[in-house]
Order: sequence, then C-alpha cells, then structure tokens
Amino acid sequence: MERNEKVYQVIIASDANERMYDHFEFLARVSVNAANMLLDGLLKDIRNLRTDPFRYPVYNRPYLPVGKYHYILLNKRYRIVYQIIGNQVFVDDIQDCRQDDDKSILNK
Repeated sequence: MERNEKVYQVIIASDANERMYDHFEFLARVSVNAANMLLDGLLKDIRNLRTDPFRYPVYNRPYLPVGKYHYILLNKRYRIVYQIIGNQVFVDDIQDCRQDDDKSILNK
C-alpha cells in the first residue's frame, strides 16, 4: 500500500454480521468446507473495503436513495451492501441473492 493511500474504517452492522453467520450455518449443514470458504471470501472482501470502497458499483434500486449504497457480489450469489460516510465504511447487509429481499436495508 502506498503512503498516500487513504485507509477506511470498516464497521459491520450487527444485523449484517448475524446474516453472514446465518448463511455460514445454513451452508455448513451441506458442506463445512464450502461454508468455511464462503466465510473466508466474505471476510476477505469486507477487509478489502479498507483501501478502496469506491471501486465497487453503486447499488441502485428505486426504493433506495440514489448513490447511497455500493455492493460487492461474491460467487454470483452473495451481496455485501455497504455505504461510505467520510472515512468509514458501514456494511449494512449481507444477502443471499437467491432468496433475500434486498429491501431489508431500508430499516437502516
């Protein structure tokens, strides 16, 4: 990392943390190895938000404020939804795109 590169503080909301572990526990019923790989991938992507959270696309939905949220898609299946405020990144939701209603972030 270069000296001039900004470092962001990443904060995972308790609801997002719970959902991440819910996804882990659900997958672990089928394959512990796959569940560990999922958790490792999610945590790696979340850690990467420290250096350049703007590199990921804006999460545009008609019911959300324009430009408020960004997202990371992991394995074409899991969506990490976050917002950037100053030098902080707030992970507000972790969704299974196959089943979760992404309107859950409206409660934030």
